[in-house]
Amino acid sequence: MLNVIWPIFIIISYMYAIINGNVEKINNAVFEYTEMAVNLTITLLGTMCLWNGLVEIASNTKLISIINKILNPIVNFLFTNSKNNKKIHKEISMNLIANLLGLGNAATPLGLKAMKSMQEQNENKERLTDDMATLIILNTASIQIIPTTVIGIRMSLGSLQPTKIIFAVWFSTICAAIVGIVVTKMCIKLKL
Repeated sequence: MLNVIWPIFIIISYMYAIINGNVEKINNAVFEYTEMAVNLTITLLGTMCLWNGLVEIASNTKLISIINKILNPIVNFLFTNSKNNKKIHKEISMNLIANLLGLGNAATPLGLKAMKSMQEQNENKERLTDDMATLIILNTASIQIIPTTVIGIRMSLGSLQPTKIIFAVWFSTICAAIVGIVVTKMCIKLKL
């Protein structure tokens, strides 16, 4: 659908620019924002490489198993059907750790891996399990201790205080996660 909507917006924008005699401004904006997009991508790539490298190093140490033990009660409470499956439990924990570090791009493949493992255990392949729905909600809320991506974007745009949004991110993501989990658990209980 978006592959239809965006070209329509672009065509309308150019037609409007031609009618109003602003073609030069649109061309300048295209090149200026293309440069900004490349700079932002490079900044985010560097940030992602740093954190992915740290997570990889941590996974080869006892740090991940320590964090898994800390997350055990939470994961067992939220994912009741998967708590006896250590493989799924570890994949969910790794996904949560990546989200906590603000690594949305790293969390996505980890979440997909956990979903694939849960789907293998799923008896009804056409329907999400309760644990799968819970993981989707947690990933959508994405509780972040360190909002790496947002800080990277703010830095690339020249923010003088790129980390100033941390408390707002904590508040909003924790509230979103609590509301999402409560509603999900209620829907699970009511069999909706």
